[in-house]
Formats: sequence, C-alpha cells, structure tokens
Amino acid sequence: MPLYSYKCADCGKESELLMRSDDKAVCPACGGEKMERLPSWLAPELKSDAIRKSWRAAAAREGDASNFSKAERNTFKK
Repeated sequence: MPLYSYKCADCGKESELLMRSDDKAVCPACGGEKMERLPSWLAPELKSDAIRKSWRAAAAREGDASNFSKAERNTFKK
C-alpha cells in the first residue's frame, strides 16, 4: 500500500497515511473526513547505502517507522 499525504480541512493538521487509493481518509488528530490529498514529492535516488541508512534511521527516531519492517526497526538506535 502506498503512503499518501493529506491535510485535514477541519483542524489543519497534515498527516501521512498508509492506505489504498480507494479507502476514505480520516484525520488521525480529530477524526474529520474532509481530507485534501497533497501532491507527492519524488525521493532522490541515493547513491550511497550509508546515506540511505542514516536518513532512514533519522526518520525512525522521529517516529516515522510505519514503512519499516520489524527487523529493520530493531536495528535503529534510540
């Protein structure tokens, strides 16, 4: 399932939701259903495994671990 970015029209919070394209988006902050899908940004192609791993580890420390496997999450330092 792809990761989509949305902005809630009710509370203004931006969220990334892992969902099918035909699912109805619901705001995790307020429960509102007026979600506007935001444009997606292309990820740059990373030529260095060290850079890729450091960026993914930083995302995991910040709480963005939803698209990592359990084995990958266990490798990141807290």
